[in-house]
Amino acid sequence: MKRLCIAALTLAGGAGSLALAEGAASPIYGVTIPDGYRQWELVAPAQEAEPLNELRVVLGNSAALKAYRDGKLPFPDGTVLAKLAWKHTPSPAFKSASIPGAATTLQFMVKDSKKYAATGGWGFGRFINGQPADEAQHQTCFACHQALVKDHDYVFTRLAP
Repeated sequence: MKRLCIAALTLAGGAGSLALAEGAASPIYGVTIPDGYRQWELVAPAQEAEPLNELRVVLGNSAALKAYRDGKLPFPDGTVLAKLAWKHTPSPAFKSASIPGAATTLQFMVKDSKKYAATGGWGFGRFINGQPADEAQHQTCFACHQALVKDHDYVFTRLAP
């Protein structure tokens, strides 16, 4: 029997929510939403300019954080990175501040050098409203990472100081 989980996504006083379907796998890669990812450590926040206009935060599991702290590339198998994204919204309480608005995507990168050998050792999962995005969206993941960050083991995000 499938269980449905509701996650409240909150950062810096703003909120958005997604219904997460347990076990729903991304096309092509078969990546699912890992249990407990919201308790992972912060890798770095980011602000995405127009046209996406998003606030983002990247979290990493213990393998990811150890690799970042040790300066180890390539990342070891078992590394998982999670990117949570929300619409960039002005704070109603503090004029110069921004807060997360509606949740937009939840994305994962999973390192398994054998399973994902054809894509630099990484599997990708992009979820919208708790459901995997379509195959066309997943076909763009590796090409973008390969073109722009091949020399950093295909990972955009650096550990925030």
